[in-house]
Amino acid sequence: DLIGMQLNASSPESPFTTYEQYFVPAMFQPWAAALLRRAGLKPNERVLDVACGTGIVSRQAAPLVGEGGRVVGLDMNAAMLSVARSLARPAGAEIVWQEGNAMSLPFDAESFDVVLCQHGMQFFPDLARSIREMHRVLAQDGRAVAMVLQGLDRHPVFKALMESVARHLAIPLSAVMTPFSLSNWETLKTHFISAGFKEVTHFQETIEARFPEPPRFVPRSVLSSAAAIPAFAALEPSERAGLIAAVAADLGDVMAAHLRAGSIAFPMFAHVAVANK
Repeated sequence: DLIGMQLNASSPESPFTTYEQYFVPAMFQPWAAALLRRAGLKPNERVLDVACGTGIVSRQAAPLVGEGGRVVGLDMNAAMLSVARSLARPAGAEIVWQEGNAMSLPFDAESFDVVLCQHGMQFFPDLARSIREMHRVLAQDGRAVAMVLQGLDRHPVFKALMESVARHLAIPLSAVMTPFSLSNWETLKTHFISAGFKEVTHFQETIEARFPEPPRFVPRSVLSSAAAIPAFAALEPSERAGLIAAVAADLGDVMAAHLRAGSIAFPMFAHVAVANK
């Protein structure tokens, strides 16, 4: 999942509960609703949510397929799954939370009718292999529905934040912009076709991301975007605090421009691929 795969236990607060409590309501919940509108889930379908994070897509999918359906949320991060298991169970299908790798899905061929992936593909070390695995576990006439962010240039708040982090850590921007690295639609489509999908349809989705408590936005976003970077991991706690303060100063004008009713709010843009087996 978009931010969760970049977090680790070295963060000064629990990154996994922060992810669920701050980032999910702000953007992943509306993104999940948009993804599921395109997925068109039907009662009794079997659904796999790959890179499920703390499970927002799985929880929204369960009522759509109903008690006769099946939902499996898969993630390689055990701490994310622990948070997912701790949350209230929704109506509809029971959700099975399973640890596993998107490049080697632990399921038999043709086990699911729908495979979903919300903002996870950018982080897969072998994207082509992960999409071939999605194809393998889908039933005949099944479909994969995946969402990835459009380019960093369309997201000025995150662009300013990531440019600041990269500058202060003296590293290339490419080292921190992984969430936006799969923004070329044709590249994504080519991967699905090469994996054996017969038809791939392109949709574009937009949400308004709304982050409450503006003073929390920069610290949490810096931690989430930089946690997997060796230069960041090597910092002492005081140096991390200094980095956060420096980035917050850099973003002062950008933040002020996007202050709405006590929140930081701005549009975000994504590609959605609906690939039919």
